[in-house]
Amino acid sequence: MTGSVKAGPEVMARMTLGARLVEYELRSRVLADPTKLRILFPNGYGEDPKTRYPVLYLLHGGDDDYRSWTEEGGAAESTEDMPFIVVMPHAGNGFYSDWVKPGRYGRVRWETFHIKELLPWIDRTFRTAAHRSGRALAGLSMGGFGAMSYAARHPDLFTAAASFSGALDTNRYTFVPEIAARRDGGPLGAIWGDRITQSVRWRAHNPWDLAPNLRGMSLTVRTGTGLPGPHNERSKPDPLEAIVFHESMRLHRRLERLGIKHHWHYGNGTHSWSYWSEDLRATLPTIANAFANPTTTPTPFTHVSAEDDYRARGWTVHFRRPRMEFSTLANAHCTGFTLIGSGVATVRTAGWFEPDREHRIAVDGPFDQRTTTVRADPAGRLALSLRLGPTGHGRRHTVHVSISEEV
Repeated sequence: MTGSVKAGPEVMARMTLGARLVEYELRSRVLADPTKLRILFPNGYGEDPKTRYPVLYLLHGGDDDYRSWTEEGGAAESTEDMPFIVVMPHAGNGFYSDWVKPGRYGRVRWETFHIKELLPWIDRTFRTAAHRSGRALAGLSMGGFGAMSYAARHPDLFTAAASFSGALDTNRYTFVPEIAARRDGGPLGAIWGDRITQSVRWRAHNPWDLAPNLRGMSLTVRTGTGLPGPHNERSKPDPLEAIVFHESMRLHRRLERLGIKHHWHYGNGTHSWSYWSEDLRATLPTIANAFANPTTTPTPFTHVSAEDDYRARGWTVHFRRPRMEFSTLANAHCTGFTLIGSGVATVRTAGWFEPDREHRIAVDGPFDQRTTTVRADPAGRLALSLRLGPTGHGRRHTVHVSISEEV
């Protein structure tokens, strides 16, 4: 998923709700019905027209909406002294995804709306720091999934991501997104298709499967155990929080195995606003620090995806193949990279090379072995077409590409 939707959303209404809080109603070109969002502006936003601000996209959970963080989560109070804009979009119960089947009111394309329409509109309309180091994500429950999924699927767009009680591994409890979809009128398999026959599509959005893509970001994972905690000691155990605890723990352990730094916090607590408000307050300084001290692109880097087209760290990859499957762009560096998958791929590097100069390329794969020269374009990018091998029966093929200094 690359680019943006031409023209973007149409503003249908604007309402000022407070000194910092504004609500918008937008008509999207990719959603069946108008949608709303709330925006919290930092103090002093209107004073200096030259100052630009980073943006935190704060995502709601299932059965909540764009109002929830300000009406129940104390977002306005928590961000009072924070030097960034907070955008709280609506997402229904859609698991921050483009559905494969329609919902109650027609097509459901939340990822396309948020990433390709809303984000560019925010950058065009307000004084934002319109680059990767000026954007972060945070969310609760389903929104925690959305924060980590969006960050992993679009690492060029975000520098930080935080999950509070997030559903971070949909391989474990597959009924959770199915129940959410039913609440928006979706049939079984509405979001990503049948879990058995469309498992690749499920995993293509799953933070656990996409964890390698999170390297180089400021990451926070906070969750309760499901046992009563300090805010509700007399309540009963919460099975939903117990589920997301296990999912969050699985992502935490996977990040540890991958050597990806992250902030991890858990304790007794339930699936409730008293804990999520606390999570937000505790995480805001980390996000502010990520904005003030942005990380650089890890070099070399690895990116996994099941999409036919994807963008990662300034590189783009396009596949021609008969079916959806995972591929891995591994150890991408100015000296070369490895591509694992099937079909035919076109890889365009980041602008790491001297423009208009030829470079020697050595390709080593089971179906593609050659040495050639490629001229970098005016932006310093190299474009290569690679034949990996036939698709089917879970087979993936490995092609190694070496890039030497200009000749």
